[in-house]
Amino acid sequence: MQLTSNAILAEHPDFYVINKPSGIGMHTEENELGIIVQLQQLLATNPSAAPLFPVHRLDKGTSGLLLVARNKAAAATFGALFNEHAIEKYYIAIGGHKPKKKQGLIQGDMAKSRNGSYKLLRSAENPARTHFFSHTIADNSIPDIHARLYILKPSTGRTHQLRVALKSIGAAILGDTRYAGEPAARLMLHASALRFQWNGEPQCYVCSPEQSNDFVAIDWQQFPLIQSPWLYHWPK
Repeated sequence: MQLTSNAILAEHPDFYVINKPSGIGMHTEENELGIIVQLQQLLATNPSAAPLFPVHRLDKGTSGLLLVARNKAAAATFGALFNEHAIEKYYIAIGGHKPKKKQGLIQGDMAKSRNGSYKLLRSAENPARTHFFSHTIADNSIPDIHARLYILKPSTGRTHQLRVALKSIGAAILGDTRYAGEPAARLMLHASALRFQWNGEPQCYVCSPEQSNDFVAIDWQQFPLIQSPWLYHWPK
């Protein structure tokens, strides 16, 4: 998988916003270059002269919006914003089965399980928290699977958090082989929107799954709020 110039959605003096394709990891693995190295090559920058700083991460199989700081000061500011939960993150997933509730909160402590997987516990000493809304998919683009569209808003940022959350309610994400999701061409999880304040100026970035050509094709006009997911009635 190779990053192209179309992946750069916004260029700010302090950061880039890119649409990370599914299949590119955060770090270089054997012969596969990581997303930061590929971005440096795309920009033709000298890493030692103009380093880039990832300020959050997406799983290799997840596509969508990724922030990359262009200097140490910006990286530190982003770190503080994430620690203060001052950056709103929204995701779109296609998950199997219908949950007991069409919307709600999935929370619990997370613990390592087998072979690099994680599990959600009933305890809540330091819980991962994910709010969700789910929708019926009205067309026939995913035959033979009782799939639903999930709009996810995590308020914490744990490894595999969203994947484990949907698995815990019996709605594992399509293509998630680690967590027993129904077969699909890829992990059907996409980081769709980011909102935050930067130096007093509001920043808002939206990237529809349609911009990832390997995401399942459905009639996205069924779900107009995915272009402004903050308008859902999220709990305070």
